[in-house]
Amino acid sequence: MANPKSRSLWIGAVVLALVAAAVAFQFLGRDRASDPPKTVTIAGIAYPYEGRQVYNGLTGVVIEQGWLKSELAKRGVELAFTPVPTAVGGPLINEGFSGKRIDFAGYGDFPAIIAVSGGVPLKLVAPIGSGQNSYLVVRNGLAAKSIADLKGKRIALHRGRPWELPFSKLLDANGLKLSDFTIVNINPAATPAALASGNVDAAFLLFDGLLLEQKGIGHVIWSTKQAPADWKMRAELFGRGDFVDDNPQLTQLVVDAYVRAAAWSAREENRAEVIRDAARGSVPEDVIARDYAESGIPWRDRFSPLFRPEVAEHYRAAAAYAYDRGLVRSKIDADRLLDDRFVTRSLHNLKLEGFWNAPAASAVAARTDS
Repeated sequence: MANPKSRSLWIGAVVLALVAAAVAFQFLGRDRASDPPKTVTIAGIAYPYEGRQVYNGLTGVVIEQGWLKSELAKRGVELAFTPVPTAVGGPLINEGFSGKRIDFAGYGDFPAIIAVSGGVPLKLVAPIGSGQNSYLVVRNGLAAKSIADLKGKRIALHRGRPWELPFSKLLDANGLKLSDFTIVNINPAATPAALASGNVDAAFLLFDGLLLEQKGIGHVIWSTKQAPADWKMRAELFGRGDFVDDNPQLTQLVVDAYVRAAAWSAREENRAEVIRDAARGSVPEDVIARDYAESGIPWRDRFSPLFRPEVAEHYRAAAAYAYDRGLVRSKIDADRLLDDRFVTRSLHNLKLEGFWNAPAASAVAARTDS
C-alpha cells in the first residue's frame, strides 16, 4: 500500500495542477475575449455606377480619403464596407446590426429607432449634417396647391422610412391625420409609374420628388425648405452598442474618419465635387444642386457633426411618433441613443473645435468614462 504521506502529496499536486489549469484557462479566455476585432465593417447606401458600387455621402469620402483604412491597418485590423441598396436600406442594415455582421452604418433616424425598440443596442456616434429635404409631389392635372387640398386622395408614402416623420409633422400642422388620406405604402422606385398612371394622386419623397418634376411626371407643391429645421429627415453614423463599448479606440478612429470627411465636404472649394459625387447613381447634378439650394443652411453647416440640442429634440420626437403611431411596440429613451464622447474628441484630435459653430448647450451630458 502506498505511503499515506506520499499519496497526500500526490493528491495535493494534482489539485494544484487543476487549479493552475483553471486559472490559466480563465486568463486565456479573458485574453481571447479582449482581443480586438480583425475587421471593422461599415454599411452604407450604395448605387451601381460605371460597373461598381459607389457609396453616397460621407462614407464615399471616407473610402476615397483612405485614412481610416490606413490607420486600422497599423493596428492589424482590416476595413470592410457593405453596400446596401436604397430601396431596402433600413431593414437590411437593421438585420446586419442584429446579426452582428456590421459594426457601423450611415442611415436614417426611423430605421435606427425601430432597431433599438426591437432590442438592438445602437448608439448614434456622429450626427451628419443638418438633415435632408422631403418633397410633396402631385400628379399632373390635379389642381392641388396644399396638403389640405389632397384630403381624401391617394398618397404614396413608404411607411417606416425616415421621411415619414416630416410628413406627419406636415399633417399635424394642418390639423390633419393619416386617416384623412388613402396612404399607399410603396417603394420610391415604384412611385414614378404609380404617379404617372394616376394610381396615386401624390407622393412624399426625398430629392426623388425633384426628379419626378424634372421628368414631367408631377410637380412639387411643398417641401421641408418651407418648414422649421427640425422637420428635415436625418441620417447619421450609428454604431452597434456592444462594439462601441468594447472597442472605444477603434470607434474613435471611425468617428475621426467621418469628422475628417465632414470637414472636407464642408469646405466651399469642394462643393462642386461633393455635388458631382452625390449625383452618381442616376440622379442628375442639377437635381442635387437644386435640392441643396434655397434652404437657408450655410454650406459648412450641412456637414456639421455637432450634437446640437436640435439633434436630441429630433430623436425624442421621432421616437415618440414611432411609438404613438404603432411603428414600434416599446418606447425608447432617445437620449440614451446619443453618444457624443467620440465627436468631442475628434474635434480636438483634428484641431476642428472652431470649424463649426459650437452648440449653445450640449445635447448630451458630458461623459469621461472611456
